[in-house]
Amino acid sequence: MKRLLSVVLCLCFVLPAFAQQKEADRLHDSYSVLKAVVGMPDKGIPRDLLNKADCVIVVPSVKKAAFIVGASYGRGVMTCRSGPEFRGPWSAPAFYAIEGGSFGLQIGGQATDFVLLVMNEKGAKSVMTSKVKLGGDASVAAGPVGRATSAETDIVMNAEILSWSRNKGLFAGISLAGSTLRSDDDANKNLYGKDLNAKQIILEKAVKTPPAGKSLVNLLNKMSPKHM
Repeated sequence: MKRLLSVVLCLCFVLPAFAQQKEADRLHDSYSVLKAVVGMPDKGIPRDLLNKADCVIVVPSVKKAAFIVGASYGRGVMTCRSGPEFRGPWSAPAFYAIEGGSFGLQIGGQATDFVLLVMNEKGAKSVMTSKVKLGGDASVAAGPVGRATSAETDIVMNAEILSWSRNKGLFAGISLAGSTLRSDDDANKNLYGKDLNAKQIILEKAVKTPPAGKSLVNLLNKMSPKHM
């Protein structure tokens, strides 16, 4: 009985620490993806679009769950500009999950990274609901690539969310219409130690940016300190 009690107590400490480290690794991976795609010379996300975005969602290493036909699932993070009108410094990160029938992934389990820019207040508040269907509840379009690319096209101006993918080093705009995006509240609890949803983290400032998320938030504050 004493041994069993010791094992139970040990698990009570080890499992939360393991879960927290898993989410910290996700934050680090998201930082690495974003740093790579915004740093691509003449091939990355246009800087003027980043300056106009209210929120950024990064989903590293999305994989296809089945051969040829099957669901795709990925977990990432979202941070938004703080303040009621999304004009302040970037917020503490909230975790998100993206699910869909097809993200244009390669057959054979090839992982794909995604970056989404939420371009207006309507889109930002929409993705903070329990579950949002991209292309239905929130309009989504493939984002243009390259710093010389004009960001004043009808698609860019009208879409609430712009999306890009990176696969085997190739970076391109991709439409995620038909997939769903939801707050990953279990992951939020793992990292922050209490029940929190995206709205509480981002809009209500219920928590501060954790050490594991500072590199991502600092990168955005450096790359795009002001909403343009």
